[in-house]
Amino acid sequence: MQKRAIHVEKLTCGAVSDLEVEIVERKGKGHPDSLIDGASEAVSRALCKYYLDEYGRIFHHNVDKGILVGGRSNPRFGGGEVIEPIFVMVAGRAVSRIKKDGEVRDVPVGVLATSSINDFLKETLRYLDIEEDVNVEYKIKQGSSDLMAIFDNSRNIPLGNDTSIGIGFAPLTATENLVLETEQMLNSPSLKKELPEVGEDIKVMGLKKNSTVNLTVASAMISRHIPDASHYLSVVEEVKRKVEDQASRITDLDVNVQVNAGDNPAKDVFYLTVTGTSAESGDDGNTGRGNRHNGLITAMRQYSMEACAGKNPVNHTGKLYNVLAQKAADKIVGEVKNIKEVYVRMLSRIGSPIDQPQVCSSAVVLEEGVALSDVEGDITAILDGELDGITSITPLILEGKVTLF
Repeated sequence: MQKRAIHVEKLTCGAVSDLEVEIVERKGKGHPDSLIDGASEAVSRALCKYYLDEYGRIFHHNVDKGILVGGRSNPRFGGGEVIEPIFVMVAGRAVSRIKKDGEVRDVPVGVLATSSINDFLKETLRYLDIEEDVNVEYKIKQGSSDLMAIFDNSRNIPLGNDTSIGIGFAPLTATENLVLETEQMLNSPSLKKELPEVGEDIKVMGLKKNSTVNLTVASAMISRHIPDASHYLSVVEEVKRKVEDQASRITDLDVNVQVNAGDNPAKDVFYLTVTGTSAESGDDGNTGRGNRHNGLITAMRQYSMEACAGKNPVNHTGKLYNVLAQKAADKIVGEVKNIKEVYVRMLSRIGSPIDQPQVCSSAVVLEEGVALSDVEGDITAILDGELDGITSITPLILEGKVTLF
């Protein structure tokens, strides 16, 4: 086997966790950017399932271009209605005609796209009326001949669909972990059962200054469950209390919490929604504009701008390399001692085997007194091993076992 271009270097800068200022963001599952990411990924998975069920293999597709255009709504205490539906469109390319048993058969791309998007939205937003509150469309056409030729499942190792960057890092800082776990708690089934007033569109922004973190939480509220302003304010206060309580259990940092800072009760301004998402009226979304593949937007980190959602999980390195880089980074900090922080940076070349990147580079911040030679061999072995198993990532993606946005 050809020797891989694996590179390991020592970073001379400090770890992000040691910075005086750190900024971290997470957009929750009901945020418009997360919704359109999820819609794109839902279409890809639906295509994969159909291809596998009908033909025993996944065919070329990339449906990673999507837009969500917010509608108009009229939420009010105790009720409200959506006046103009949310518009969702996923665009891209997919093999739509396949020869089997001597005849050319059409793939029902449109049915697969619209039904999978509707199912995803229904599962994500408890109070979205699929028939009335959303309009789903698609623009998915046959792929180009050159990319379809590269996509050939007869090979043990697929050839890369693109020249793409993938980056992973570990471990999460205390601020990153706090932001991530805050949103996950507020969107957990247990929280929704206790506080059904809290919608799915939750954004958490964390700002760390020295040993203090300011958490700004924007939480859409469900108007039908809130009879008046007093009830609304009590729910906001309860959300604040729960965030503070969790923060005290997971970090030693001083945490200040603000919830729905844009409210102005004196002017009857409240973050009320009918469906639980700002997409019904106030915001739009684009695939790839939200969380990175680890579920966070980390301004102080190295990261790739690739949209993982919607790309095919067989040979699109813009998807596979981000997942693999994160797996490798997690494994390195879990198994190699004396590493404060690690980055894994990968670059593919279109048409080359996906297990042979142009470079698979690891950059590490080491504990004081540790030499690069002490860890280089172990890191190289981990990177080599992860590339050996790159094709195992595809089923993990199809089974929803990895984070993509």
